[in-house]
Amino acid sequence: MNPPPKKSESPEKWFKDEVQPHDASLKAWLRGRFPAVRDVDDVVQESYLRIWKARALHPIDSAKAFLFRIARNLALDTLRHERRSPINAVTDLSRLFVLEDKPDAAATAARQQEIDLLVEAIDALPARCREIFILRKLQGVSQKDIASRLGLSEQTVQVQAARGLRRVAESLRRQLKHP
Repeated sequence: MNPPPKKSESPEKWFKDEVQPHDASLKAWLRGRFPAVRDVDDVVQESYLRIWKARALHPIDSAKAFLFRIARNLALDTLRHERRSPINAVTDLSRLFVLEDKPDAAATAARQQEIDLLVEAIDALPARCREIFILRKLQGVSQKDIASRLGLSEQTVQVQAARGLRRVAESLRRQLKHP
């Protein structure tokens, strides 16, 4: 049994002399007695905090016994909490099954096939219609700017863009019905 702390003894000196010497044995005891506790260091740190606060309120007869009792109770609380809300520790991140946002191979192939069909349908348009369709529908250029660039009326640009859209849509419908 430790003698009661002297009134002049500082809390820091008491902690250094009476608590810290038990660090290694406390960790070893916790690991042996509570192997399911994942973070023994957290339990030890919280135990230190609690014994520090307790000594500020009242004298402690046996720092070692009190420290181990606090650590035991914290370890039990930790295990109870983990049972209620289990979180599995993962040490090898490469073994995690993670859903990726990327499409799989089949989706990628289907997407590429759709793009190929679209390109084929656009290529089949007459030259002027194809040029207007690409500028308007794929590049988002305004009708007014297209008309100015190509020396056409806005009405002609509008008609050609609509005609191109209709022909591309018809071509895609035909291709998707009869691959």
